[in-house]
Amino acid sequence: MESLTVLSHVDRTVYHVHKKLQQCSQSHCALCSENKVTREARKFDPTFKGPIHNRGCTDVFCCILFILAILGYFAVGILAWSQGDPRKVIYPTDSRGQFCGQAGTPLEKKPLLFYFNILKCASPLTLLEFQCPTTQLCVESCPTKHMTLLKANLNKGEQEYYKQFCKEGVDFSKMSAPEILRDGLCPSMLMSSKPFTRRCLPALSTMKGGVVVIGNETIFDNGEGERVNATDFLDASKKSNVVVEARQVAMRIFEDYTVSWYWILIGLVIAMVVSLIFIVLLRYLAGIMIWVMIVMVILVIGYGIFHCAMEYRNLKGEPGSDVTIRDLGLQTDFSVYLQIRQTWLAFMIILSIVEVVVILLLIFLRKRVLIAIALIKEASRAVGHVMSSLFYPLLTFALLALVIAYWAITAVFLSTSNDQVYKVFNTTECEYSRDTCYPETFNTTNITAQCPDAECLFAFYGGETYYHKYLIMFQFYNVFLFFWCANFVTALGQVTLAGAFASYYWAFKKPDDIPANPICSSLGRALRYHTGSLAFGSLILSLVQVIRVLLEYLDQKLKAAQNRFAKFLLSCLKCCFWCLEKCIKFLNRNAYIMVAIYGKSFCTSARDAFFLLMRNIIRVAVLDKVTDFLLFLGKLLIVGIVGICSFFFFSGRIKAVEQTAPSLNYYWVPILTVVVGSYLIAHGFFSVYAMCVDTLFLCFLEDLERNDGTAERPYFMSQNLLTILKKSNEDQAKTVD
Repeated sequence: MESLTVLSHVDRTVYHVHKKLQQCSQSHCALCSENKVTREARKFDPTFKGPIHNRGCTDVFCCILFILAILGYFAVGILAWSQGDPRKVIYPTDSRGQFCGQAGTPLEKKPLLFYFNILKCASPLTLLEFQCPTTQLCVESCPTKHMTLLKANLNKGEQEYYKQFCKEGVDFSKMSAPEILRDGLCPSMLMSSKPFTRRCLPALSTMKGGVVVIGNETIFDNGEGERVNATDFLDASKKSNVVVEARQVAMRIFEDYTVSWYWILIGLVIAMVVSLIFIVLLRYLAGIMIWVMIVMVILVIGYGIFHCAMEYRNLKGEPGSDVTIRDLGLQTDFSVYLQIRQTWLAFMIILSIVEVVVILLLIFLRKRVLIAIALIKEASRAVGHVMSSLFYPLLTFALLALVIAYWAITAVFLSTSNDQVYKVFNTTECEYSRDTCYPETFNTTNITAQCPDAECLFAFYGGETYYHKYLIMFQFYNVFLFFWCANFVTALGQVTLAGAFASYYWAFKKPDDIPANPICSSLGRALRYHTGSLAFGSLILSLVQVIRVLLEYLDQKLKAAQNRFAKFLLSCLKCCFWCLEKCIKFLNRNAYIMVAIYGKSFCTSARDAFFLLMRNIIRVAVLDKVTDFLLFLGKLLIVGIVGICSFFFFSGRIKAVEQTAPSLNYYWVPILTVVVGSYLIAHGFFSVYAMCVDTLFLCFLEDLERNDGTAERPYFMSQNLLTILKKSNEDQAKTVD
């Protein structure tokens, strides 16, 4: 009997081993041995209702490091706020380092900066970098006419007007013109100027034939017996002929915003309503809406091709329509480009290529589209049961706005926390040129004796203290913590949404097994247990982003270099780190989903997610990307609808509202604003959907590997997915609705 019992026990053991091997092969585990190493298969637990609650703190070291970094960030901010002075950004500074137009100072009523000899400002950037080697004075208004010091000194009626552009204490009755010029008390001449960025720049304009004039004059007496052509002022005044056009464009755009801002707001509200309606319809008509969306996108792009073709045909034979874009060059009036046929031909070709690519993708991926639609339907049900998830992006937006505001304010205070530095400026050769000087003691030094024309002028902001020596490190720390905090906020949102949607998927009886307030519960778990994991993942991503910023900085510095190998190497590094950033973002996103579900550390979760995705690489490469593509088409459709409506409205093509539409300089300004805003709004709503789809997709892969549809291990997926995959649960009574 004993031997029979042993044999019976052996038979049962062999039978169970054989049964387990069959289950392993049925669960699509191509790497079964590797799966046993990385994770043991879970048995069906009827009490399991989503992400586990019995979890502990993960990546504690990174949590402590992140908290210390935040405290250090606050310390840098407090130090910057105590040392910085934003007035240096707002107000221009005269030769003594005083702020022009600052309230509560003697210069309150003198908001503009006047340059004695603007011809000395050779570099286009010197005016904005406060390094122009000429006397700078705060004035109430810019000069409006040409006048020399010699003429003003001979005419008592002009002396008072000229005196407002001189230093204090000048007395025309006691000093001659040469003495005034020798002491640098007044400029040698005045010219017609206009304020730009609170600085008096020559009022340059161009007449027909390309003649440059200043106040209808082309040649001036500089007050020293020399004749100066108006074109000599171009480089010294920051290429003002281009600046004037840019200023005109900026003013026209500003005027367009002032008369159309409320219509822009209405367009953005319409985009939000359309996005909300679209998501609500997805809740009940997901399949139909997806196919309608696909057809509508094809039709919208098709209409764009038709419209471009009609415009191209209508311009045939029109005067000037055959001019090429290259011949036209850069124009400030962008509507000119719409009057040539080549522009519409380019638009038509681009839209045709997009149309063909979309149609080919739909043809070759038509089978995967069905599974993707089933996933989107499931995501619609999940969002419907967790409606609070649609409002969570508002919290993410608020936190990101707080991070951006703190970074920007700290950056401004850091950049304005330098002291005033004075340098010796002179027109002739001098050994003391560009040396540091002090205005209080400058006249008592031997510099004026050796260099009679030398002046001690304010040059820039800097310093030699320990704070100023390490200021660049504080600025780098500010940038690095900005990336870290921004990525942490994004990761927090991903973990919160993943935990809420995982609660939906792993609820066997929906919606009875879905916990109450899944968003709040998931957010609490993320902050309480996984702050370190979120900080770890965001730290890795931030390091790569900072390296990319440094590479961009080096690229800007090396633009003028002729070393082709260095440029090639830099381009390769930029490309590699761009790809690395995309890979890390993808891996982090899936790792956060695993953290939200199982509560493991970041590295463990990243490893589990990576091997899970690698075991299902075909599904990942096709199915997941198809759903992303369909969601992108949804955003494209919303943007297309709102964009087309705004185009017809602002361009006056709709006769019924032609009188209501505002009169604009560039009708593309509000259209582009509405289009960009609509995309951001649609992206905010669809980002919740995208996270839901990614979470359900990962849970779907887990479900296929862990369960086999038997009564002991039934699938948690919906009946639609079971039907498409040609699978079923043995116990149909427990089939998910």
